[in-house]
Amino acid sequence: MIDQSTNLDDLSKYSLQLNRWYLKPIGAWPPSRSTSRIERMISIVLIVICYCSILFTVIPCMMHIVLEDEDLYKKLKMVGPLSHWFMGGVNYTMLLMRGKEIRYCVEHLETDWRLITRAKDQRIMLKSAKLGRYVAGFCAAFMQGSVFAYCVLTTFTTHLVQDGNQIRTVRMLPCQFYRKLLDVETSPTNELVIASQYLSGFIVNSSAVAAFSLAIVFASHACGQLKILMNWITEFVDEYEGQPEEVYCDKIGVVVEHHLRVLSLISRIEVVMNRICFSELFKCTLNICMIGYYILMEWNYHDFKNVIIYFMILFSMCFNMFIVCYIGEVLTEQCKKVGEIVYMTNWYYLPAKTILDLLFIIARSSIVIKITAGKIIYMSVYTFGHMVKTAFAYINLLRQYT
Repeated sequence: MIDQSTNLDDLSKYSLQLNRWYLKPIGAWPPSRSTSRIERMISIVLIVICYCSILFTVIPCMMHIVLEDEDLYKKLKMVGPLSHWFMGGVNYTMLLMRGKEIRYCVEHLETDWRLITRAKDQRIMLKSAKLGRYVAGFCAAFMQGSVFAYCVLTTFTTHLVQDGNQIRTVRMLPCQFYRKLLDVETSPTNELVIASQYLSGFIVNSSAVAAFSLAIVFASHACGQLKILMNWITEFVDEYEGQPEEVYCDKIGVVVEHHLRVLSLISRIEVVMNRICFSELFKCTLNICMIGYYILMEWNYHDFKNVIIYFMILFSMCFNMFIVCYIGEVLTEQCKKVGEIVYMTNWYYLPAKTILDLLFIIARSSIVIKITAGKIIYMSVYTFGHMVKTAFAYINLLRQYT
């Protein structure tokens, strides 16, 4: 349990702890000036291992779908896992490309913990940090748990292969492998390929979880800063009467500077997340469609173990996407609320010059920074609903076609 006597550096580390745990094992935690040369070399080695592992899973699966002569349902059943692995690799690349922006947001958050010194304001920040940690942890548990359960269930499913006069039992692969590259139906090749796919599954899940957790933690922190700003504005107006001119200028300057600082953080969150949100929106629409189709087919075959696993994966994807859409809408609403709070104060008792200063805050609040998917689609609850409707429309088309 963290109390107010805890060091401020420890509090900033506490708020970012889960992000660091998700990003460091895949070499995507952005380096700082204090990062040693050995740590940088380890990150490069981890990145090479991660890319090799992802490519070793994705390329043979694509070749299997294109080159193997199998029925349509079997090919469709491979599209879901392949899209998850492939888009996970895309997200991983985007995380690496946005390292500077992520480092800026991390340093911004750490600086905020040093700048905010009042205990009342720190309690708001701590509450926001705890909320961000809980939601990020919940997202990670469901995403990693559901995909890991799918991999375990698949590998525990076996089929018989005839080898001359012998019949061998071979474990299924989570992601199919083109047999002309490697004979995955022999031991220990089968076990080694399964292990590599477990590793690549952990990597692509970690990249998705890391992206979502960054958005959640940074957005929670930004919402906390906006709440602090609104408290400052209310206190400023209520305590204005009788204040000397110098004190007034200092207080309004702090309010305006902090407002611009929070907006700067939100704009960087948008830069970090817009491409990732676009790829995740596309991936979730495709995967919800495919998983819904798999559930219907497995239900017809009375394979209820697979149905339960698919429901877990479906729930985790929908939950993670909903959270990102929801925080996009909450950030927009909180930015607008700053202007509303200014208007709801007793501003009409203030001198004309002071009212003019407050009008600038209202004007800046009306220019809203939105979290978007590829600077095309505004992330909101409406967007999430539209995505789910689109996915289910594709399920109907797929059912009719097959």
